[in-house]
Amino acid sequence: MASAAPQPSSQTAEETPGFVDAFLHEFPAPLSPESPLPWRVPGTVFSQEEVEGELADLVMGFLGSRSAPPPLAACLAHEAVSQLLQTDLSELRKLPEQEDEDEEEEKAPVTLLDAAGLARSLFTWLWEACSRWQKQVPMAARAPQRQWLVSVHAIRNARRRMEDRHVCLPAFNLLFGLSDPVDHAYFAVFDGHGGVDAARYASVHVQANAARHPELPSNPAGALRAAFGRTDEMFLRKAKREQLQSGTTGVCALITGKTLHVAWLGDSQVVLVQQGQVVKLMEPHRPERQEGRPSTLVPPPIPASRAVEDEKDRIEALGGFVSHMDCWRVNGTLAVSRAIGDIFQKPYVSGEADVASRELVGTEDYLLLACDGFFDVVPHQDVAGLVQGHLLRQQGSAEHVAEELVAEARERGSHDNITVMVVFLRDPQVLLEGGAQGVGLSEPETSSPPRS
Repeated sequence: MASAAPQPSSQTAEETPGFVDAFLHEFPAPLSPESPLPWRVPGTVFSQEEVEGELADLVMGFLGSRSAPPPLAACLAHEAVSQLLQTDLSELRKLPEQEDEDEEEEKAPVTLLDAAGLARSLFTWLWEACSRWQKQVPMAARAPQRQWLVSVHAIRNARRRMEDRHVCLPAFNLLFGLSDPVDHAYFAVFDGHGGVDAARYASVHVQANAARHPELPSNPAGALRAAFGRTDEMFLRKAKREQLQSGTTGVCALITGKTLHVAWLGDSQVVLVQQGQVVKLMEPHRPERQEGRPSTLVPPPIPASRAVEDEKDRIEALGGFVSHMDCWRVNGTLAVSRAIGDIFQKPYVSGEADVASRELVGTEDYLLLACDGFFDVVPHQDVAGLVQGHLLRQQGSAEHVAEELVAEARERGSHDNITVMVVFLRDPQVLLEGGAQGVGLSEPETSSPPRS
């Protein structure tokens, strides 16, 4: 079982240099070649296209485990990774295994790099950044940030393995070094099947691919759609190299300034609660879906014909079929019709995400992102009452609201992995008092400490 419920941050600007001092006290010098790495490297090799996402995730996890202030962690991660990527990595190249010679299409050779060597070099660059910043921490790492209150809880439940992953990244701009004056905050839930590899991979690479997409400033929803597609292509290449068969559904929310963008694959879902009323944001992808309804959200600047597609007809037009066993399944196997991965079910199980956008006006209460382990037993219309009941009992404290929602799903009979993330757009205390100003959308005040 895993649980995380970030609370309003009490970390002040003074704690930022304090963390740097503590890091250098723990690591007074770079690691020697014989020293063990202070983190676990996920795998033996990374392809060239995977390096930025994998290393950013590695160092963010390491710094987060040591309670680094989130803005500082994001800035340090970006500094270390960007410096590493500017170096000559040729000495870390590994030869890929020989592929079948009867491939119909000749593909560009894959550049694979030694993961442990990259991780060791990354730590050296992290140490050097801390050494430089001990004298003067950059303003970006000390500046007040937007305020976010997020409650997350996840359990394995009755399943043998925990295959869900989630991402909470308010410091999106800082982590990827974006100069965009509009702040971005990213939140996501991924529900894996057939193993955890695809879910873990998506939780690392979707945000990295979105950040590097050229349309992110002008068309964030389009960038999210492209990021899901590129992540699927990348994972399929990895799955072929490493003989992986897993897949993952996913849903993410990217808040850019005062606009909400959502993207999804499969049956993981996000709902918005506004002034106590549930607002449906999306139509999940299920094999039996025959009459998709266009979203009522403000459409992103993409062709409207791509907003919702008939899943059953799409699968059958490709030569596949949808049949009912214990539930509706694609080709008698998977119970989802879109996912990252699932290499042996492509193209019937599509990796193309749907997206939608909505302007935020300040009266929105919160977003709830969850996997099907929650939404299969808790209908949308019950969400607002359950959250409000928790806030009333806890006198406005939202620290454990996700934990209570997970427990409710379990009591209602869910045996699946369950992950619930609640992203508050207004202060929970204000929700009880009937206020109208959105906390998550307000500009930071220099006189108050940052929250994350």
